[in-house]
Amino acid sequence: METKQMRRKDKEVVDINEKINIIDKCKVCRLAMTDDDQPYIIPLNFGYVYENNILTLYFHSAYQGMKIDILKKNNKVCFEIDCNHALIEANEPSQCSFAFESVIGFGKIIFLEADEEKSYGLDQLMKHQTGKDIKYQYPENQLKSVNVYKMEVEIFTGKHRLFPNH
Repeated sequence: METKQMRRKDKEVVDINEKINIIDKCKVCRLAMTDDDQPYIIPLNFGYVYENNILTLYFHSAYQGMKIDILKKNNKVCFEIDCNHALIEANEPSQCSFAFESVIGFGKIIFLEADEEKSYGLDQLMKHQTGKDIKYQYPENQLKSVNVYKMEVEIFTGKHRLFPNH
């Protein structure tokens, strides 16, 4: 997938380790999708794995709802995460700015069916949200009642504006 060049090269995060560091700090991912010609975006907690130069995001939800209906029709999505927000004040309003870090990417959603895949995805979500790398045991009835899906990210970019003293 080809994306447009970033206009503000001075804010672009090029180093992959810096991009992963941003992802690691952020706890909410906005997932954007389209229903025919209608855009739809939803904030979700997430987990992730970055292995062999491939980023995979993991999500969970109920089996029903608008988001699931849309994703089953069109699994192409865009994600956005951001964190470390702060106003950079100045004497003149036009000189004020805003500090942030963000990552945006494109890919496809895949619904996980096998209990092992679902457990792995839930473990990644728990690891990211809690900071604890634990292999949990999920009762079969819980695995059957939760919808776990992953986003296979095809391309992602990073951007930031840090405080002047960073």
